[in-house]
Amino acid sequence: MNTKDIIYELRTKHGLSQEQLADKLYVTRQAVSRWETGETVPNTETLKLLSNCFHVSINTLLGSPQTLYCQCCGMPLDDTILGRNRDGSLNEDYCQWCYADGTYTYSDMDDLIDVCVGHMAGNGFTEEEARAHLKQVLPTLAYWRNREELKDDGAFENLKKQLIEEINALAIPGMPKLEKLNALVGKYVNLEYPIPGGAKVKFLRDGTTYLGNQLESEIAPGRCFGVLACADFILVCTYETDGENPELLLYKKRM
Repeated sequence: MNTKDIIYELRTKHGLSQEQLADKLYVTRQAVSRWETGETVPNTETLKLLSNCFHVSINTLLGSPQTLYCQCCGMPLDDTILGRNRDGSLNEDYCQWCYADGTYTYSDMDDLIDVCVGHMAGNGFTEEEARAHLKQVLPTLAYWRNREELKDDGAFENLKKQLIEEINALAIPGMPKLEKLNALVGKYVNLEYPIPGGAKVKFLRDGTTYLGNQLESEIAPGRCFGVLACADFILVCTYETDGENPELLLYKKRM
């Protein structure tokens, strides 16, 4: 599709008139009309506003002329898994797992490789092939080439260490010692927990990236502990295969 058709489709999908969209973008209705007829194309700043308005990448607005890859893990990108900057705008260089709310979630390449191998093994790769592929590709990506310029002086790694210490200090019976926290996107781990009265409740936001891990129970065969945390809270639950029969054990606000 061309940019003119994409803007028209997005505008009508969101139920906006040309005048309403113009008001959101601080342009005239005539400007929107010219975009939709193909007479003109929005400038760079207006494309950014359109991206924020419709929650799609600039690449999508331009008809997807490029194939985007996460510059940290190498994953092919689409609008549904793009990372977000601190202001909520989409970042077209990273996925949600590697970049969340303006924060890079991996500083150790070996940690990232361990996580990626678990997803790639069995999907056209053996574990050895996946590890060899990642060790070859990751050093060529922009994040790892520019790691020294992008580092946050260890602030995020310190948060992870502090969370791990707090979670282990809970001494939950049957839960193994937590060694690592990985980036997890809310919509993939946002389980519904039963509460008294028969209702069910979710505690996460689907579009937010959290830190977490899964640990096999030491006392209940077939059940796992799920750990999720961020700067604001710690959540610990148990569940069976594929998140079945979840039980919330702890939801603790952090000071």
